[in-house]
Amino acid sequence: MNKSFKHLPKDKRKKIMLVCDDIRVHSGVATIAKEIIIGTSHHFNWVNVAGAITHPDKGKRLDLSKATDEAAGIEDSSVILYAVENYGTSQEINNIFNIEKPDAIMLFTDPRYFQHIFNMEDQLRKIAPITYLNIWDDYPAPRYNQPYYEACDLLMGISKQTVNINKLVLEDCDNSKRVFKYIPHGLNHKAYYPINDGDIEFSKVQEFKSQLFGGKEVEYVVFFNSRNIRRKSIPDTMMAFRSFLDSLPYEKALKCRLLLHTEIVSPHGTDLAKVAEYLFDERYEDCYKFSTSKLSREHLNYLYNIADVQILLTSNEGWGLTITEAILSGTPIIANSTGGMQDQMRFEDENGEWFTPSPEIPSNHKGTYKKHGEWAFPVYPTSRSIQGSPPTPYIYDDRCSWEDACERIKEVYNLTKDERISRGLKGREWAMSDEAGFTQDHQSLRVIEAFEELFERWVPREKFEIINATTQKGKYLNHKITY
Repeated sequence: MNKSFKHLPKDKRKKIMLVCDDIRVHSGVATIAKEIIIGTSHHFNWVNVAGAITHPDKGKRLDLSKATDEAAGIEDSSVILYAVENYGTSQEINNIFNIEKPDAIMLFTDPRYFQHIFNMEDQLRKIAPITYLNIWDDYPAPRYNQPYYEACDLLMGISKQTVNINKLVLEDCDNSKRVFKYIPHGLNHKAYYPINDGDIEFSKVQEFKSQLFGGKEVEYVVFFNSRNIRRKSIPDTMMAFRSFLDSLPYEKALKCRLLLHTEIVSPHGTDLAKVAEYLFDERYEDCYKFSTSKLSREHLNYLYNIADVQILLTSNEGWGLTITEAILSGTPIIANSTGGMQDQMRFEDENGEWFTPSPEIPSNHKGTYKKHGEWAFPVYPTSRSIQGSPPTPYIYDDRCSWEDACERIKEVYNLTKDERISRGLKGREWAMSDEAGFTQDHQSLRVIEAFEELFERWVPREKFEIINATTQKGKYLNHKITY
């Protein structure tokens, strides 16, 4: 990373009002939002309109500047938090906007949660631009999102697919002053890192592993770390692992583990205990392990280092943050080729370049390109069905087969331990490179660059505009569905 932005005095900084999850909690949105605030606190002042379903601090205004100073290594950050339920009401947003007088508004999560803000865009954008750190899980390009995207002056796509989708959805709009940027998720690479034989912490990891598996000899660990929700395809993961066990001599199978760091039972997913009871009889009852406790970053990093491979077969996945954590920890990955997980596998196109989606080839979920990073073991979807709901009428559900996932588990198993470590380290090296930039530092720099370009180009919204209500923009499919 060759470029950086200097530390600005507090009174010279632009102020950004970030509407998202409370940055003190542990959701994926909150984690990334916190990384961005810490990484840019020398250049921007921040106001977090901090959402939660039922917020215990509702109505409070909290100053997080001291904690941010400690995390960022500076002495003059300005980070204010307003606790709201959900993502605030129109009145709350308006009140905070008038009190704080931000130079820009930044939104971060599904657009349907911000309808009250998009409905205010005509008044807000006369004073400050609206920006959106956004992601969309899959195609077809959601033309029904056009009113949301059109209300934004800066669209920061978390995945390459999202950037392509933003442009496709707004193809019929005036984008002359709108800024599009690719800003993939970035994490603190000093929190997620490899711990190998000879490292100071190696004995701690081995002790942690021994306690985790009851002192039994374990030679191969497949790690799943995500929520127990349907689209994560956890039962398929468990089926793949059971089939893998059946392919081994019994004494070898007993030295393998599927480690599931997730809720055992969830109304949004299933009863994984019942699935395990069905799949793992008394012969294999020690071959799986649930981890349900909340872990510190230190101990989570231990789990990634215990793992020989991380697996995520999600049928819809905008990014896959646990895949990023695994790669930074030097752990190879098995992942479904869909959404932002494609970015993290670094598929290579016919020109030898990192694959970038286009209207002609919008995704690699059909396996158009097979060359990828050595740390990645992709599973290609065998079924793409159109799902939907009234708010989101159509979206692909990319389902891969557990049989194919089983083959990838075998493939990693058949590598030597040294080869797995070598491939994992290549993944970490690439993730930290300027090309990928899946680190907090790269992400922060990209956010600053995006806002600086926006502030140079932004023109306040007109007091009024004339709209031809007899035509509809963005109605039809505008990318290939067969490629």
